Amino acid sequence: MDVHETIHKVAELLKKSRSILFITGAGVSADSGLPTYRGLGGLYDDVETEDGIPIEMALAGDMLRKRPEVTWKYLSQIERKCRGARPNRAHEVIAEMERWFERVWVLTQNIDSFHHVAGSRNVIDIHGDMHDIQCEECGWKTRVENYDGLEIPPRCPKCDAIVRPDVVFFGECLQPGKVRLMEREIGRPFDVYFSIGTTSVFPYIKHPMILASHLGRSTIEINPDTTDISGWVDIRIPMGAAAALDALWQELAAP
Repeated sequence: MDVHETIHKVAELLKKSRSILFITGAGVSADSGLPTYRGLGGLYDDVETEDGIPIEMALAGDMLRKRPEVTWKYLSQIERKCRGARPNRAHEVIAEMERWFERVWVLTQNIDSFHHVAGSRNVIDIHGDMHDIQCEECGWKTRVENYDGLEIPPRCPKCDAIVRPDVVFFGECLQPGKVRLMEREIGRPFDVYFSIGTTSVFPYIKHPMILASHLGRSTIEINPDTTDISGWVDIRIPMGAAAALDALWQELAAP
């Protein structure tokens, strides 16, 4: 079956469905110009940073506590690289799907907030949003469009403690509230499950697809590369997210 036939098959499947879960990773934002360094921005393909440490160590919760200036240095580099990027056709189609179907949710690993900007309302950004800044000492919060004007590391205007973006760093636990929301929605099975632009290495990202398979629900992967789940999903579309979802939307909209 060629790609066009596969997309037509998925469109026909969706026409009979009422609910969809989209699980998205860095590949969804690739067509917005964001590199895909293991889901964190694409700047650090080398083994170590300019400080001689792996990026996972620089962006770890332990480093933020001990040497916040190091963590914020690389956060600022990532934010600067992402600046000016906008949601692409993949984000737009997923947002349109929310208005087309009875129940649509997005579980995303991305911290760029593009799903929200594109218009999706039912989004579980399980790793947080880099534009939300908060103080863990006093609870102060704000939202910033970019990191220009922030001292490095930035301090809370209320209590002078070091603040952080509302993201999950390496070595940290997921936020309990978002985990509860994820569990609640996944506990209500969907008709169709999409895995898009993610390698599915995290257990909580792979689990919904495994659960769907056990329940006999349709599972679809959109990814130009093979992943941990490529061998057992029902349908695989070996394309980039924006091209595949736009083609799928055209099929859905066809008379």
